[in-house]
Amino acid sequence: MSSKSRKFERPLGTKRYKKMFIISTEGQLTEPEYFSLFDNRVSIIKIKCLKAKKRSSPLQVLKRIEKYIKEENLIKTDEAWIVVDRDQWTDEQLSQLNRWSEKKGNYGFALSNPKFEFRLLLHFDDAKGINTSNDCSTRLKKYIPNYDKGMSSIKISDEMIQDAIKRAKQKDTGSFANRFTTVGSTVYILVENILKGK
Repeated sequence: MSSKSRKFERPLGTKRYKKMFIISTEGQLTEPEYFSLFDNRVSIIKIKCLKAKKRSSPLQVLKRIEKYIKEENLIKTDEAWIVVDRDQWTDEQLSQLNRWSEKKGNYGFALSNPKFEFRLLLHFDDAKGINTSNDCSTRLKKYIPNYDKGMSSIKISDEMIQDAIKRAKQKDTGSFANRFTTVGSTVYILVENILKGK
């Protein structure tokens, strides 16, 4: 593969990032802001978030990452991830994203049920008793009173990130089908990979 095809390479004479994470998100604000937190924490990786211009369906999120991969020619050490909420999407729509993620070892699919804010909540508590999007928003506002689909005022420490990973793992059933009906978030798998920077 020609280095010219990779627009995200550093200029000649400097080291390339060890690993690139391409993340296609359903949301246009919260998810990209969340993943930008890791740019400062892991210097050997680069995160490129493909955010939506407006709210996206799972198919649109998938098309966006496939287009990017085709144009940029990822190398085998890079990872490509789709991050969506359970929301009102059908099992078949979400299964399509999971099938895509199983095509290659460096593809991934992270699902938050009921929504991405559940992932944020795990940084603060174990999210017991959360069953709906409303429950999630109400509890999150306990910790972030002015939260409104943005993270500019949210301070998340390394310890909070590790707590969120631990709590998410405890809730993960390990079964893809169960993730459609069980409250939880598998974003922790992507976050662990980013933190490893391998």
